[in-house]
Amino acid sequence: MKTKGYRRASAQGLMIAFLVLLSSPHWATSAPAQESPVAGFDITVPTLALAGVRFPIEIAAVDADGARVPGYQGTAEVGGALLRDAPDGPERLAVTFEDGSWSVADALVTESGLVEVTVTGGDASSSTTLRVIPGILSILPPVLAIAMALIFRQVVVSLYVGIWLGAIFVFDYDVVGAFFRVVDHYAVGSMTDRSHVQIIVFSLLFGGVMGVIARNGGARGIADVITRLAKTPRGGQLAAWSSAMVLFFDDYSNVLIRGSLLRPITDKLRISREKLSFYVDTGAATVASLFLISTWIGYEIGLIEQGLEMIGSPLDAYSVFIQTIPYRFYPIFALLLALLIGLTGRDFGPMLHAERRARRTGQLVRDGAQPLSEATEGSEEAPAFSNDRPARWYNGLVPILTILAVGFYGLYHTGTEALLADGISEYGFGQIVSSADSYVALLWASLSGCVAAVVLSLSQRILTITQAIDALLQGMKFLLIGIVILVLAWSIGSLSEELHTADYLIQMMRGHLSPFLLPALTFLVAAMMSFATGTSWATMAILMPLVIPLGNALSLEAQLGAADIHTVLLGTISSVLAGSVFGDHCSPISDTTILSSMASACDHIDHVRTQLPYALVAACVGVLLGDLPSAYGLPPWVSLLAGLVVLAAILFVVGKRVETE
Repeated sequence: MKTKGYRRASAQGLMIAFLVLLSSPHWATSAPAQESPVAGFDITVPTLALAGVRFPIEIAAVDADGARVPGYQGTAEVGGALLRDAPDGPERLAVTFEDGSWSVADALVTESGLVEVTVTGGDASSSTTLRVIPGILSILPPVLAIAMALIFRQVVVSLYVGIWLGAIFVFDYDVVGAFFRVVDHYAVGSMTDRSHVQIIVFSLLFGGVMGVIARNGGARGIADVITRLAKTPRGGQLAAWSSAMVLFFDDYSNVLIRGSLLRPITDKLRISREKLSFYVDTGAATVASLFLISTWIGYEIGLIEQGLEMIGSPLDAYSVFIQTIPYRFYPIFALLLALLIGLTGRDFGPMLHAERRARRTGQLVRDGAQPLSEATEGSEEAPAFSNDRPARWYNGLVPILTILAVGFYGLYHTGTEALLADGISEYGFGQIVSSADSYVALLWASLSGCVAAVVLSLSQRILTITQAIDALLQGMKFLLIGIVILVLAWSIGSLSEELHTADYLIQMMRGHLSPFLLPALTFLVAAMMSFATGTSWATMAILMPLVIPLGNALSLEAQLGAADIHTVLLGTISSVLAGSVFGDHCSPISDTTILSSMASACDHIDHVRTQLPYALVAACVGVLLGDLPSAYGLPPWVSLLAGLVVLAAILFVVGKRVETE
């Protein structure tokens, strides 16, 4: 028994020894110890950060050749001054890699200057330098631009100086170098974008169309057709209102043509010059900003597109532009109020006194008034239009209809091509517009309009080829200042991105402002800015790149659903556009307000004083019944219907019939 047990124990010992030998590294040469392939870390941080404002950072594990190591699952620690919020104060970031990289969107730096960011994991270590400036500096450029526009009323200079100040912060406080960076970095950079160039070319071509139809008498012919129906004061006011819908393509041409053509008619019907200038002004910026084809559209779409790019939205700017139209409550209510006044024959405030004076005594302007009666035909603010050529309505209407027809065809063609390329064979109108290349469609449309206007002028021998080309170039020249402002607007938008201006505003407002209140607040700010500066385009340029990212971030912060986020986006964009029109409509220093007084031969202060109460009523109704409830989900058509009822009620309660003692 002992011998048998001994043999069994010896066999077990030999087996254990054999297994130990197999597990020894000297024997297991086919499975050597694996060394970590990570030699360092690729650290991606912004070129500029704001102290105390969250920013994104990405860290990736790399090998000795600098290539990313996929699948790396290690850990690392971020050192330096890079911090995150913690309940008991700042803490260092602990990084756990997933698939070779790690990122976070809410890193913080609490000090300004050059900050070194280090990443250490195992035996590997890497570092980079992050430039940090005080957060308050990010809002100084737009604030300076606004302040200078208020004080000096020079939009181009104000925008340039604002961009210059921001460039000083971006380019390491180099004052002289930053002055030139405004041109070679920001302005040129904005003009190298393909869509920006398309917008500029479209605007120039559209201005050329306006120049030709103003010179060949087509614009006058359109206005003449409408004014033939005016036989009574009521008919005269309705003719003044409806003519704006026909001359929708441009606010300057709208004002100058309608004012000069309607004035003899309204004078004969004993309609006061104040009322005429009100209708002329109301049908200018309000109409041009709403219609799908106008000299405004390229500018507005360009700003919307830039804002959408800032938030990484894939939405088409032209599609968003169309969707915002029902939310532009102020211009819509201003037009509806003017229509109700004409239909009912009721007025209130200073306008009531002006109308009773004119109707009873035939005195079209008050005693002591100083009408702006300079000849507007030679005004530098608009293409010169001639009175010595036949006023044929079709010479103006055919180019406009050509633009509309070719524009819609372009949307349909490019939209359906894109859908078919994606394998979508069944689609609706909304899908076509959303998928269309709107810039290509607009270019086709404006070019076709130029050809139609020139061909009509030449075929009837109204203009020679030299005169037609001269009118085309004059129309383009008319839009030059707008293009300059647009380029500077794109530039200050790019600057705001580099300075993280929207991020700073978001940080300041986080937890303090509901995204549903942003559309109403945006309208009030835009209205005050445009009224104080007298320009809608500069107001849009300054606010659009700020409020779109702000609205998107506040919506995400409030954890809103996709539908609510889109509603807030539409409301915010439309409020910028609508609030900007408020100042263009009634500011005493607005170019269209001044031109309205000139074209109507009205005392400028009388025009502003009689029109302002109507504009304020439309603005208040727009905010209370439009911007606020629609942001919370009320369909815009309900707000529009409710606003129409309230406007009618105000007019019947407060207003009085002019003919009544």
